Amino acid sequence: MRTRPLLALPTLLLCLQSAIAQTAAAPAPSASLGGSFLQMLFGLALVLGLLFAGVWFLKKLTGNPGANANIARVVGATPIGGRERIVIVELGQTWLVLGVTPSSINTLAEMPRQPLPPGTRMATPNLADWLRNSMNRRDSR
Repeated sequence: MRTRPLLALPTLLLCLQSAIAQTAAAPAPSASLGGSFLQMLFGLALVLGLLFAGVWFLKKLTGNPGANANIARVVGATPIGGRERIVIVELGQTWLVLGVTPSSINTLAEMPRQPLPPGTRMATPNLADWLRNSMNRRDSR
């Protein structure tokens, strides 16, 4: 599993911290407040640096999820019952006609990509339009 090295990172940091604490000499009782504050700031900077390094490492490990985000696209959907619908999904240059129910998805047909009729809008989720429509419905009541 790829995430195991990341799960071991906090354990490694705790072991490192305890090793440093054991080898470090006890601070002199006459330590100044300024020295304690600088030590605290250094510790904070170290922890933040390790946090950013961990996030960077995680990004490099998982790759770029946006590169494959547009492999499949829903062209259109039509409800044919309470919880059943027919969906057209575009995969490259192919359209799949799928029957979707709560318990299964079945391929009904496969056809080459077709040009859409003029004025037809693709079924892409648009949050702004959805919010505007829901606000208009709420205001019309």
